[in-house]
Parts: sequence; C-alpha cells; structure tokens
Amino acid sequence: MKITIARRQLRLVAATVAALALGLTGAASSPAAASDTISAAASAVASAVADCPTAELFATNNTAVITDPADPGLRTHLTRFDHEVRGIIRAHGSTPVASKLLQGVFWSGDLWQATYERSREFDINRVSRDGLNHMAGVIAKTYHQESVLTFRCLPRTSPETDALEIEAPGVSASRLHDELVADPVARDKLGGGSVTVDGRLILIAPLADLPLAREFAAKLGVDWDTAQVRYGDREFVS
Repeated sequence: MKITIARRQLRLVAATVAALALGLTGAASSPAAASDTISAAASAVASAVADCPTAELFATNNTAVITDPADPGLRTHLTRFDHEVRGIIRAHGSTPVASKLLQGVFWSGDLWQATYERSREFDINRVSRDGLNHMAGVIAKTYHQESVLTFRCLPRTSPETDALEIEAPGVSASRLHDELVADPVARDKLGGGSVTVDGRLILIAPLADLPLAREFAAKLGVDWDTAQVRYGDREFVS
C-alpha cells in the first residue's frame, strides 16, 4: 500500500469539512457562522493529526532475558543503536523524527515473572503500511529479535484501527513492575508496558481491551482526563 497515513488523514479532514457543510445548510444563522463552525472542526481534526507521527516503531538490540532491575544492561542509552536504526529508516525512504529511550517491563509466562527491557521508540514519517512492515522485519533480523512492535496512528473510526496507545506522566518502571505482577488479568492480556526516562508511561493495548487498559492505568496513578490516547494499528513483526 503506497498511500501514506498523512494523505489518508488529509482526506479525513476534507470529508469532515464536507459533511459539516452539508449538515449546516440552512441551519446556521449566517454563512459566516457556518464557516466558523466548519473551520473549527477542521482545525480540531488537523490538530489531532499533527500530534501523531505517521508511525512508531519499538525496538532494541538486546537479546538477553533480564529479570534484575539493577542489571547494567538497563543503564545503556542505546546511542549507537539509535543512529543505526535511523540509518535503516532513511535507507527505506522514510523520515526518522524523534526517538525516546524506554525502560520496558513485560510479563513472561514461561519464567512466571516480570522481565525488563531497555529499548527505543522511533517516530517515523513518510512511511506506508507495507514499508513499515518491511523496515521492522529488517530491524528484527539485523538485531536478532523475536519481533519488533509497530504502531500506525489512525483515526479511531478507521477499519484498520485495532489498538490504542496511552501516554501519561508520573509513572516509574518500579511502579509498573509492581502493578503488573499484582494484576494477573492485566499481565496476561496487556503483557506489559514501557516508561520513558522522564517517567512517562507508554502502554499499547488491543482496542478490545480498552476498559482493562484504562483500569490498569488508573492503578498506576494515571489521570485519564490528562492522558494522551492515540488510536491505530499495531503489529508484531518478526
């Protein structure tokens, strides 16, 4: 699929404006009032689009299973890895934007305990669905990963939307660990999440598990009204 998410979202803005224009015909008190309402709606959609990159990619070069929070591997900044992955993104014709260092906490059913992962999240623009999938596959093979997680930002109403991403401040890796271990439903269905170095939770969950994700976020001290929630398509690429 060669059409980018940005183009798809621009069509969404146009469709929203057109729908509002039809719905307001004869209803607004004046043409100026209708124009102001349409402009406000278009601005709201455009703002939501601008706040989300085309796609996000979560990856690491670590191959060890880490169960000790004091493991030296969790202190690396993955600086060289950051440069290398950016190079892979550019080589595939896409644009790397921001990159965040993450501390992941995930539940292992095999080990029956929580594991830790140092990783990075890469924001990417100018990338199609197929291009993102191929890029993630290259990264998985290059760094010997079982899988690489991708998330494409989409409107909530898109037929391709199957997941949500919750981002909120005020969460530590230790708090995430403790709540994950204490909640058997969340650890089995959500699997875990990540925290940035400045204490922002990043949790990607299936759309069907929205109530559970919201409940688990509340246990972490997240105020849902101030959390940033994005919708899209997630995929584990091997």
